[in-house]
Amino acid sequence: MFVGHYGISFAAKKDEPAIPLWVLFIAVQLLDVLWAPFVLLGIEKVRIVPGITASNPLDLYYMPYTHSLLAAIAWSLVAFLVYRAVRPVPSRAAAIVGLAVFSHWVLDFLVHRPDLPLYDNTAKVGLGLWNLPAVALGLEALLLFGAMWLYLRHRARRTAMLVFGVVMLAIQAYVFFGPPPTSDKAAAATALIAYAVFAVVIRALERRAVP
Repeated sequence: MFVGHYGISFAAKKDEPAIPLWVLFIAVQLLDVLWAPFVLLGIEKVRIVPGITASNPLDLYYMPYTHSLLAAIAWSLVAFLVYRAVRPVPSRAAAIVGLAVFSHWVLDFLVHRPDLPLYDNTAKVGLGLWNLPAVALGLEALLLFGAMWLYLRHRARRTAMLVFGVVMLAIQAYVFFGPPPTSDKAAAATALIAYAVFAVVIRALERRAVP
C-alpha cells in the first residue's frame, strides 16, 4: 500500500488536532522510510520481478528489520517514546503517533502477497490484494479520500489539499500501471524522495490552511 496509508494520517489528525500532519505523514510511512535506506545500504533486500503480483513488481523477500510484525511493534514503541521525548505532549498524543506507525503493517497485510514476516524472516503473511489491482486501488482511494473528507468537511480552504490528494492517487495509479523501477536501488530512492516531498507539501498546506 502507498497513498492509502495517508488516510490514517487524516483520521489521526481529526482525532488529535495537536499532532502536525507532517509528523503523521512520516509516522504512517515510517516502516518504508526506514526500508528505503536499509535497501540502499544492503541491509534489506528486494528484487524487481515483473508479474510477481498484478500491480506491484517488487519481490520483497528480505525485510525483517522494518516489516516483520515484531519489528513494526518495536518501531511503533520507538516512535511513541521519541515523540513524547521531543514534544511535551500527553501520552495519548504520543500513543496515536505510535499507532499510526503500526497501522502501516496492518494495511500492508491486506495488499502484500505473503512476504510480511511475523518475526525475523519467517512465518510470512499477506492477503495479496495487489493481485486484484482494481480492488487494491479502490481501497487506497477509499482510505485516502474517506479520511480526508472526515478531516476537511468542516474546514475552509480545502481545495488545495483535495487537489494534492488527487495528485497522490494519480501517482499511485502510475505505480500500479506504469513501468517497473529500473533497479532495487532506484525503487528505494524514489520511495524515500516521495515520502519526503509528501511530508513537505502537507506541512505547507496545513500552514496555509491556518486562519
